[in-house]
Amino acid sequence: MRPHVELIQENDYVWHGAELVGGEGRASERRLSVDEEDGSCSLRVDFHTRWGRGPGVHHANTEFYVLDGAMTYDGREYGKGGYLYVPKGVPAEALVFAEGTKVLHYREYGDAGFDAGADRRDGSREEVIALDTEAMTWDAVPNAGPMPGLFIKYLHVDPETGFYTRLVHAQEGWTDHRLAHHPCYEEAYTTQGHMEYNFGTLDLGTYFFRPARVKHGHFTTQEGGATWLLRSDGELLNWYTQNEWIRWGGEAANYADRMRWSQSSHDLGAGSPPRSERDVAELTASVEFQLSQGESDDPYVPHGRGTDKSLIAIAKALDAASLQGGHGHDHSHDDHSHDHSGGHSHDEGGAARVHWDGEPRALEHPDERTDGHAHNRGRGRAWKPGSPVPAPIPSTLPVRSRSTGRWDGDGM
Repeated sequence: MRPHVELIQENDYVWHGAELVGGEGRASERRLSVDEEDGSCSLRVDFHTRWGRGPGVHHANTEFYVLDGAMTYDGREYGKGGYLYVPKGVPAEALVFAEGTKVLHYREYGDAGFDAGADRRDGSREEVIALDTEAMTWDAVPNAGPMPGLFIKYLHVDPETGFYTRLVHAQEGWTDHRLAHHPCYEEAYTTQGHMEYNFGTLDLGTYFFRPARVKHGHFTTQEGGATWLLRSDGELLNWYTQNEWIRWGGEAANYADRMRWSQSSHDLGAGSPPRSERDVAELTASVEFQLSQGESDDPYVPHGRGTDKSLIAIAKALDAASLQGGHGHDHSHDDHSHDHSGGHSHDEGGAARVHWDGEPRALEHPDERTDGHAHNRGRGRAWKPGSPVPAPIPSTLPVRSRSTGRWDGDGM
């Protein structure tokens, strides 16, 4: 599986010799994200000389997007914004990159292998796509989040899997105050602009790879808006959370006099730089827009400010236990003499079983723990309306930039 990356500035990656099989020329690559199991990867490639390769067949679904320079495919030249998609097993025509060209290069479900002059493979599907994205118009995103201002250019959509690649632009002031998780992975490279959110700063050259179901959010778009090349391995559905919190803790076994400790995301937010006045104003405006549309919502309060919501949740759980019966009699767990393995039942004596609302195992796909990818919680699964909405995955310590990334613990 690929690691969770939030956020890395490409300048924090080292250069390697580019793995471009069967071509002539010299190029280097920065490995933004790599799946060691099947060879899938997302790369930033710079061509130091003219580079070219003849017709043939790729071992992986292959994409190129020109950030700067020129790409020539099948005799036609594409400048900045040129996009090429070649499905694995489908013959590609001759490809040339001019000296100095900078591209994003993706390989999915396969490695860098390339068979020169090969014919179409059995079982291959889809066709080659070559686009001048600079000539395409922006369309409003059907579901832009809590407020309008998000636009899209569709580059490739797999009709069977829903895998899709697109350019997305958020205009200045577009804001999302809620956290979201998706049934698919999501990755993006920032091609223009500046956005702030809970895992860091999105500016030119920043990249993230977020496995399926990882919670993220609290976006605020700065001057000039922001643009990304964004990819997902399935349809991107937003499952939103508000008033979010996480609490974790434990009993120390061999340190600090075997202390018991507990911490919440509220504690981390309190120890980090506060959001700017502009950020708070924009996040508040996002709430107000939702309310103006007749949607239910709560005021935006940055983590570390106001009441710790995890403590409120604990208090509500204790109240629920008391109202629903609990043990049915009062005794101290510090002086608990009976044996829980000896037939004692918390349901005996007429006491009701405590109901804690959501059952975590119900918030999973039916095959979540039995299919061939059960070992990879972050892999996307197909989801249809009416199916259980899978529980989010908290990811508090993803791979992040050492030099230019910023993380404030807000909204984990």
